Amino acid sequence: MASWDEREKYLIKIAKKCLVGHKSFDLCRSHLVSASQISKGTIYNHFVSEFDLMVAIAEDFYNDFLEQALLDDDKYLSPMDRFIFHHCKRLYDSLRYKRFTIERVMPNSDICEQASLRLQMKFEETYATYQKWNEETIQLIGEVPGFDRKELVKNFIRGTMIDSGDSEKDFNDVSIYQKFSFAIINLSGHSDHRTPTKTIFEDWLHMVNSLDATDYIGLNIEHKCAS
Repeated sequence: MASWDEREKYLIKIAKKCLVGHKSFDLCRSHLVSASQISKGTIYNHFVSEFDLMVAIAEDFYNDFLEQALLDDDKYLSPMDRFIFHHCKRLYDSLRYKRFTIERVMPNSDICEQASLRLQMKFEETYATYQKWNEETIQLIGEVPGFDRKELVKNFIRGTMIDSGDSEKDFNDVSIYQKFSFAIINLSGHSDHRTPTKTIFEDWLHMVNSLDATDYIGLNIEHKCAS
């Protein structure tokens, strides 16, 4: 019999699949009964309220982002390339797999405060750690005085991810990632940094397309992306 943690992870995995292609968070705990073949009582024990379910799913999404970010630390020597290709991979996943854009609903203090303390604290820790990675990477790139560059870049990325859920863009369109990286570079105040070329993105897309999620973890294209 699965442990409590294993069952909860399974339920969150099923919930994320149920949200594929959705543009709003319209998933309820009751929807998981038929999708998971787990009893309503058991599901409601794991997620006491609909807020619990939402916060648990959000935490899992941000944990995925964080795990990829930590792997990207080892893949890219250049902080700018690390930052660009990390978020390009997120954009790619959103476009290719029609993943629900969690930025549509979280972070949201009103939602979080209504969730169980256990799930609330877990989300806040994961989200804070992921944001710390982003901020520290931008610091390594080199902060430019004047505007709050971190906030500009953060808002741009969030907006792009939300827009990607509304678009029917081709995930194999190299220009999407070039424009995305160009904007990140300029918003961060480093217009002198070379934007990855079309060839680099073509090679990157070819490798990402040909590998499954596990194989992608071992992907290293540092020699192609170094400034």
